[in-house]
Amino acid sequence: MYKLVSSCGLMLVLTSCASSTVAPTYTSTMSDVLQIGGNKPVDAEAKFVPAGSYCLEISEGWKEDGKTPDDQKIWTKDTQRRVVPCK
Repeated sequence: MYKLVSSCGLMLVLTSCASSTVAPTYTSTMSDVLQIGGNKPVDAEAKFVPAGSYCLEISEGWKEDGKTPDDQKIWTKDTQRRVVPCK
């Protein structure tokens, strides 16, 4: 009888644990540099900033940087800077 009660108690514990599982969510509060899911965000046009005798060209582009466990794409923004002659 004791064995029957123990196994029933174990089943009750396992059942309650399984029903309290929380589904994962993959979100980011840094949407300007990281986005999860959806299509590739639009790349911004390059900016040219005067820096004395030359200008600084700033380019930003999005790339797929892996996937979440539930197969959503992870998009991250890369930023490149280079010195160019001012136009």
